[in-house]
Amino acid sequence: MESDKRERGSLTQLGSQGTKYATDYDPSLLESFDNKHPGNDYFVKFNCPEFTSLCPITGQPDFATIYISYVPDVKMVESKSLKLYLFSFRNHGDFHEDCVNKIMKDLIALMDPKYIEVWGKFTPRGGISIDPYCNYGKKGTKWEEVAFDRLAHHDMYPEKVDNR
Repeated sequence: MESDKRERGSLTQLGSQGTKYATDYDPSLLESFDNKHPGNDYFVKFNCPEFTSLCPITGQPDFATIYISYVPDVKMVESKSLKLYLFSFRNHGDFHEDCVNKIMKDLIALMDPKYIEVWGKFTPRGGISIDPYCNYGKKGTKWEEVAFDRLAHHDMYPEKVDNR
């Protein structure tokens, strides 16, 4: 019970009635909490269908669903802080590939997970969709091999009109 109170005290976004939505990229919005099952390997998956950023050249908006899956170690990301962090990309100019890699690197810095993957399914602009995928497995662990294997075999089948 005491650890729950300490945990709640370190999470400033969850339960806040005065939520502020940053519109400039801000990784400091991310908050973590302790994994209560560090001895178990399990996936946590976030589907984020309302991601928006800007093209760094034209300033045109880009829209995507961002999929984040990770195997936690000691820390986990708090979901409201993740939502606010992703929202902070709203006026941020970066290419799709850069956004996805930034998200992954910021989450690694926050949690140091055993494994993480981030996949962006961006809506087409100019008739082309760009769907970058990146992943990471903790060095020196079985998850490093899992990361290589998943990357090597990721999305090996070409897109069809009916599977977007």
